[in-house]
Parts: sequence; C-alpha cells; structure tokens
Amino acid sequence: MSFTKTVLSATVAVVISAGMSFADGDAMKNPMVGGAAMFADKNIVENAVNSADHTTLVAAVTAAGLVETLQSEGPFTVFAPTNAAFDALPEGTVETLLLPENKEMLTTVLTCHVVAKAVMAEALQGMIADDGGVHPVPTVGGCTLQASYADGVMTLQDENGGMATVTIADVVQSNGVIHVIDAVLLPKM
Repeated sequence: MSFTKTVLSATVAVVISAGMSFADGDAMKNPMVGGAAMFADKNIVENAVNSADHTTLVAAVTAAGLVETLQSEGPFTVFAPTNAAFDALPEGTVETLLLPENKEMLTTVLTCHVVAKAVMAEALQGMIADDGGVHPVPTVGGCTLQASYADGVMTLQDENGGMATVTIADVVQSNGVIHVIDAVLLPKM
C-alpha cells in the first residue's frame, strides 16, 4: 500500500472514529465535488475526506499536520487541487513532498493554497475588476497569487508563472469556502 493511501486510510479512520457523520445535513445547494455532496455545515476537512478527487490533498494535509488548522473556526478560502493536478507534477514530486523530512516544504506548498478569509468567487471577480483585470491574493503560506477572470473563467497564477483554473467555485463550508482548481500552485523557487 502506498504512503498516500496509508495516510488517507488513517485519516478517514480517525475522522470516522471521532463520530463525525458525513451523511447528515443539507448540502445547501453546494455543488458536488469528487462525486460527493459537500455540506455547508461541515468544515473543510470533514467535506474534503469525502471527495474522490481530493485524496492526495487530504493525505498531504495530514502529512503536513494541517488537519486541526483546517478544522478550526477560520474563516479560510482553500484553492483545492485535484488528484489530477498533483499527478501532473513532475514524477516523484508528491512522494518526495510527503516524506517526513520535507514537512516544512509541504506545509509551505499547501498553505500557498489557503487565504485567511472566506472569499466567494463573485467578490473575487469584483476585486479583479476593481484592480484592472488582475488582483493579488496573499496566502497564509506567504505566497501571493495573481487572480484574473475572463470569459467566465477564473484563473490563478503562482509566483513561478504556473497557472490554475477554478473548475468548481463557491463550495461553502462551515469555516470558509473551497474553490476546486486544476493545478498545484507553487511558492517562489
């Protein structure tokens, strides 16, 4: 069994043993993510563990020791890369980041996907318009993403020029909002 699957299995077991139920509650018109309902009365971690498209992200959050943080009150905006986004990284990158000796770098990469407030897509579109087409988005990890919006598509650029598209916006959580993205954003290297 791979390290990622082991960590994910352990995370799911801990969450289930903590007595959290994912079948209860109203999805409150949230979009489905990874084939699972997303409940506005559940926190970011409680919802993310149910998405089949975010198993790598959940494993990485666990390995970085960020589960408790992302279960806290927040509010947070999380730009959540899919498994396919992690798979698109150069071969061996994810496995290397998940090694215990690389926890600090993994934490930096992950927190460059987190904003310390809840920002809905419409509000971000307004900020982009107010800034003439590109809005800087400072993250918890110290990275500044550049957000833009054109032809109905929200994109984010990392400090290395890497681009991600928001594929599912405004997945409301009890402690913020998730926007699903199709690429992993990286800190300045």
